[in-house]
Amino acid sequence: MNINEILTITIVLAAIFAYINHRYIKWPPTIGIMILSLVASLVLAVLGPSHSLLSEKALELVSSIDFQEVLMNFMLSFLLFAGAIHIDAQKLRAQGLPVIVLATVGILLSTFIVGGLMNLVFNWFGLNVPFIYCLLFGSLISPTDPIAVLGLLKAARIPATLQLKISGESLFNDGVAVVIFITIAEIARSGGADVSFLDVSKLFLQEAVGGLVFGAVVGYIGFLALRSIDDYKVEVLITLAIVMGGYFAAGHLHVSGPLAMVVAGIITGNKSKLEGMSDMTRDYLGKFWELIDEILNAILFLLIGFEVLVIKVNSTLLLIGGIAILVVLLARWLSVILPVTVLRRWVRFEPNAVTILTWGGLRGGISVALALSLGNGMFRDEFVLITYIIVVFSILVQGMTIGKLAGRLQKHGHA
Repeated sequence: MNINEILTITIVLAAIFAYINHRYIKWPPTIGIMILSLVASLVLAVLGPSHSLLSEKALELVSSIDFQEVLMNFMLSFLLFAGAIHIDAQKLRAQGLPVIVLATVGILLSTFIVGGLMNLVFNWFGLNVPFIYCLLFGSLISPTDPIAVLGLLKAARIPATLQLKISGESLFNDGVAVVIFITIAEIARSGGADVSFLDVSKLFLQEAVGGLVFGAVVGYIGFLALRSIDDYKVEVLITLAIVMGGYFAAGHLHVSGPLAMVVAGIITGNKSKLEGMSDMTRDYLGKFWELIDEILNAILFLLIGFEVLVIKVNSTLLLIGGIAILVVLLARWLSVILPVTVLRRWVRFEPNAVTILTWGGLRGGISVALALSLGNGMFRDEFVLITYIIVVFSILVQGMTIGKLAGRLQKHGHA
């Protein structure tokens, strides 16, 4: 399939599923679209390509899309920037300590807990997966994507400070997790023989700190450009240039593009909006990026649903995937409760914060994309299937119940 056919079919399907969901089912948009595409995929998989022209075309469509390339090198920059421009920097600064600790220490804890436990699980099933690759799996499954359920959290009247902790953590831990993943993947590829602690530290600092600094530079350059004119059409175009040009340049500079986009988005959504834009531009810019966010999320979750058509399935890995759900939930709980317990000396946490942060820590497209980016000698097929099982459970079960859980906890005041 050529690019025009792929884009056309993807957009048309996303629009159809979004309409059906909005008109009849009324689930949260991303969850509804994913469920519909997942159901459609399972029906087509049952029909099989040899019995249905539709199944054959669907398989051709999914095989034509490089999910890892589409998400990591294109969609992610827009999604992170769109999420970051709505973050209030002043309020984020007040929640800065828990956000930073959860997005760094929390991710590292989760990576090692998942890696260690999954190493035991694989050995239990007689599969020889070296510990470094279990750590690699831990790093790709640890980033949370709770943005999809922020609407549900608001509906459940979650305190604004807790909403900010969840959204702030999700934005920063995506970037941090990608840096950790790249670092561990580099060690795994080299066999660890020629990689010293200094090399690992240098790579991590270059990606993480470099990404944060570069994002600040790009965001400030964008601010200067936006402040110097007053034309909403040109200013929206400048923000597109910040995202596309900034992410492209970050890749060539070998710094973290995701972290750069978060910082650039926060600067654009705060300093540029307050000091460099008219009311009309602020209105157009907000609506434009909200629309971009909604459209790309619809496409992303459509693609996640259809990925089931090309994933290799076997019964042992299905069972391991089921166990991995429990492992990831346990790791998430430990990686939240340990930092929160320490931070309580300096930071006030809301009632039920640990429970909501644990169950609201959804896994999403980034985990699938990172798993798909692995080479064939890196247990790619095994990790892709297990990751897919966890992501589907996370979005369908946790995503559909987090609002009710949060509401019940708020109502009964459980600790």
